[in-house]
Amino acid sequence: MKTISILVLNHAVPAAITDARYAFEKVNDFLKARNQPPRFVVQYIADTEVVPLQGGRISIHVDSTLDRSPKSDLVIIPSLAGDMLGATYVNREYANWIAQQYKGGAEIASMCTGAFLLAFSGLMKGRQCTTHWQYANEFAYLYPTVNLVDEKMITDQNGLYSSGGNNAWWNLLLHLIEKFTSREMAILAAKYFVVDIDKDMQSPFIVFNGLKDHDDEVIKSAQQYIEANYAEKLTVDQLADKFIVTRRTFERRFKKATRHTVSEYMQRVKIEAAKKQLEMGRKSISEIMLEVGYVDIQAFREVFKRVTGITPVEYRSKYNNASGNM
Repeated sequence: MKTISILVLNHAVPAAITDARYAFEKVNDFLKARNQPPRFVVQYIADTEVVPLQGGRISIHVDSTLDRSPKSDLVIIPSLAGDMLGATYVNREYANWIAQQYKGGAEIASMCTGAFLLAFSGLMKGRQCTTHWQYANEFAYLYPTVNLVDEKMITDQNGLYSSGGNNAWWNLLLHLIEKFTSREMAILAAKYFVVDIDKDMQSPFIVFNGLKDHDDEVIKSAQQYIEANYAEKLTVDQLADKFIVTRRTFERRFKKATRHTVSEYMQRVKIEAAKKQLEMGRKSISEIMLEVGYVDIQAFREVFKRVTGITPVEYRSKYNNASGNM
């Protein structure tokens, strides 16, 4: 039997808490139907017996409190809502408990923005971690020693797990079910919950918003200029000259503020513009390629796939019913 402890945190997303319990208990049902013993003991844990959520509209009664909880085999940190810095701060007392559980042999899994509390515990230093793509820049700023791989759907390193945005927690739950039971059980759970199994990238879902939550006004102006002129053949030297900064200083400040090199940023802006055209328009992929500033179809395909994880044709098929021609 594996003891699964689901933390009921302040500012937690209720669905993350209930989905986790439902998934593991449903696997117990599957096993029972096959005359096999249950595999999981699932419990809600918090620092108090009742935790109000969503401004008191929901209250969750826990099975055990931190000071009297049995040894856990797996601790699940649910997704957090609202301001991440504030949500982490109000749950800071859990961080040491999480770290002690891991040192005692438990595995730890964070769902979506629960990664902020997992990183706060200190366990992710030097390790890979993913989270909701919308919070990636904030996460990277707060936890620079963590290897953020926000393009990934889940990470799995040394008994530490994380998942990407929102419903990616289902991919994490299926991954954990397979690890603790079998591939067969994971497939059965995927079919029951109608979840695609083995998704490994959240890149196609990422919306590039410009990463402007920094205080370098020169770089913000440069970002706005790039976004307004992405179809032009801009160079780093031209941008540095325009904003009266040496190329070396401009590149250093740009990377520090945005987490991207200037060239990477220009590529991301171009690809985001192409994605919108593929989603909404009826132009051919070749026409879209030219409009966003590419002249080589192979180069465009390669960059598009590197950024989104899929080809332009696959992206159009996924998000637009209208057919397009090459």
